[in-house]
Amino acid sequence: METRTETPTRTEIATSADGTQIAFSRYGEGPTIALVDGATSYRAINPSAAQLADSIGSKFSIVAYDRRGRGESTDVQPYAVEREVEDLAAVIDATGGRAFVVGTSSGAVLALHAAAAGLPITKLALYEPPFIIDDTRPPLPIDYVPQLRARAASKDPGSAVEYFLTVGIGMPAEQVKGMRGQPFFAPLEGVAHTIAYDGQVMGDMMDGRPETLLRWDSVEAPTLVLDGSDSEGWMHHGVDALAKILPNAERRTLFGQTHQLEASALAPELESFFSESPP
Repeated sequence: METRTETPTRTEIATSADGTQIAFSRYGEGPTIALVDGATSYRAINPSAAQLADSIGSKFSIVAYDRRGRGESTDVQPYAVEREVEDLAAVIDATGGRAFVVGTSSGAVLALHAAAAGLPITKLALYEPPFIIDDTRPPLPIDYVPQLRARAASKDPGSAVEYFLTVGIGMPAEQVKGMRGQPFFAPLEGVAHTIAYDGQVMGDMMDGRPETLLRWDSVEAPTLVLDGSDSEGWMHHGVDALAKILPNAERRTLFGQTHQLEASALAPELESFFSESPP
């Protein structure tokens, strides 16, 4: 059976409240599903929007955007999490005024910030927000964000990527050193200054205390909270805790998936959840 590949509309621009130009593309037809990427990801290196549209583009319009400072988006300073919420608001406004929102990793936490701020989000789907709520993995160092900023501003911005991969994600140092010089590393280095933004999005929610998640108990949008069966245990614990805190959450695990989620596994879950009438 031949697989079709969805072609996006041309790059479009939404202007955020502070003047930042947010670049986005649309795939498919129907109600908007806005995708919020995690750290270092942006349209040019993330094929998930086109892949999702191959599966559900006949029912939904998949909108992928470059978060500020990445890809074709600009980056007005100073940075604040509230500015990124305004960026998503601008994208939603430019694509119909209401949206389903899908966030992955730290992008899931940005989506929560947006829902808590009252953006017109019909439903949320959140995949593996990287909360550290217990001692099953070490909390992030107290100077994690300052370290990222300093390294990104140095003569070796790639050291910020290394720090994120080893300290933030927990990859072995020798494995990360071997990644430098590979073709995929240069795009990550190009957005190194934005990794600290995701650190600010996460705030204190990676310091090992479950009570830091209680701030989300006012997010009433129907929410699908997802993880992968093959992800690390600490990730499952954070996802479980969030699902219990959110007032209108459904909890599902995708068999065979890790933190590197495959769009083919996510698509049927989104189609089912976003096609249901809200409670």
